[in-house]
Order: sequence, then C-alpha cells, then structure tokens
Amino acid sequence: MHILAVTQGVYGDRIVENIRKRGPAGWRIEVYNPPRALPSIIDEPEEFLPEEMPRIDLVLLLGESSKVAQLIGGIASLTGAKAVVAPIDDSSWMPPGLAKQLQQELDDMGVVAVFPKTFCTITEEGCGYRGSYVTYQNETIAEFAKYFGRPQLEMTTSDDGKTVDKFEVVRGAPCGSTHHAAEQMIGHPTEEVRYKAGLISHHYPCLASMQQEALDDSLFDTLMHLSGYVMNDEVAKVLDESE
Repeated sequence: MHILAVTQGVYGDRIVENIRKRGPAGWRIEVYNPPRALPSIIDEPEEFLPEEMPRIDLVLLLGESSKVAQLIGGIASLTGAKAVVAPIDDSSWMPPGLAKQLQQELDDMGVVAVFPKTFCTITEEGCGYRGSYVTYQNETIAEFAKYFGRPQLEMTTSDDGKTVDKFEVVRGAPCGSTHHAAEQMIGHPTEEVRYKAGLISHHYPCLASMQQEALDDSLFDTLMHLSGYVMNDEVAKVLDESE
C-alpha cells in the first residue's frame, strides 16, 4: 500500500514514525508538508498544491488546522487516491461542519473518507466511540485499520492469573501509545491494569485535545480522555475473556 501523510508538526510526525516502524514491510509512506500561509477559506485547493503529486492509495490527513483540511479534495484529485482517513483528535482542526462538507465533496469524487474521532477508534469496519460509531466499506482503509487504530491486545498472565506477564499488540493506536502501554503494564497486577491502562497509555503522551466537548448523547469529555477509555475498554475485554 502506498500512503501519503499530510503533516504539519509533532502530531503527524509521530504517527508517521510509528507507521514506518511497525507497518508491513511492503507499505510505502510519503509525507507532504502543505504551505503554512493559507487563507481561511480555500475555494480552489489546486492553487496551493504542487502541480504533480505521487500516485497513492490512501491519504492520511494529519494537519493541524482547518485550513489544511480544505486541501484534501485537491490532494485526492492530484494523487488519484480513492480513500482518505482524516482523524479528529482536535475538533478545532476539523469542525463538524467542515467534516460534513468534505465528506460530501469526496463522495462526489468517488473517494471513500472516514473521520475517526479519535484516530484510535478506527477498526476494519468502522470508527467512533459508543453512540458516535459509524461504519464504512473500503478495502484500503480496512487494510490500514488492520494494523493501526483501536487497540487490540492479547495477554499472558502468571500461573495464578494475578500478574501481567505480557501484552501482545495485535493492533495499536496510530501514535504508538498502545505499544508503550503494553511494555509498561508488564508485572502489574491484572486488576490494576483494568483501571489504569488508559492512564499508562497517556504517559506516552497522548496528543489529542483536552478541550471539553459533547462526544455523543451521553458523554461530555475531552478527546484525550476518550482515548484512555478506548484503551481501558480493550484491557477490560481481554481480562474478562481470560477469566
């Protein structure tokens, strides 16, 4: 798979580094750094993009402003990409209205786009948390989400089942926090990690927003805390299955 990551700084750079380190050997990931000086409203994205861009399969929109997000239609057109993942780890970078507008624009182009909120909620079938979960159908995005997205773990415990011997990462958060947490939880009491896994993963640290917002009809919290809930849910699932 050939991937183009659109980045502006630490947030995207860390994700790219993790994908390069832990992705399948056959993957190629290139990076495009868009112009820093962009207008607030972009009607013609091609005016701010190179005349030529590499032909790729998947665009990862990892910019850090709503201005960069407006370039995605032009990037998809120039690269021939038929799939886009535009994670929402900070809603100021991708406000709901803009996400809806871009979704329609890409749909009209025949490009499948998903907007996982947060990036570590994406799976091979859908993305989002609790009531905000939505499904998609796209083999390219599913192939990416097989390796990076919602944490998926396998656990080995001590003979008495009270201590973690090992967590194997089947699928890790794109930022690398799942692998960090898996290493840090070795030797901890199993019941302790049930409630502290999310906090341990945040020690990486998490780069999602700390701005309070409505995440679904029954959850008002920060995106950083949501990423911790996702990790806690997976560890609790693994522990329950081992009992």
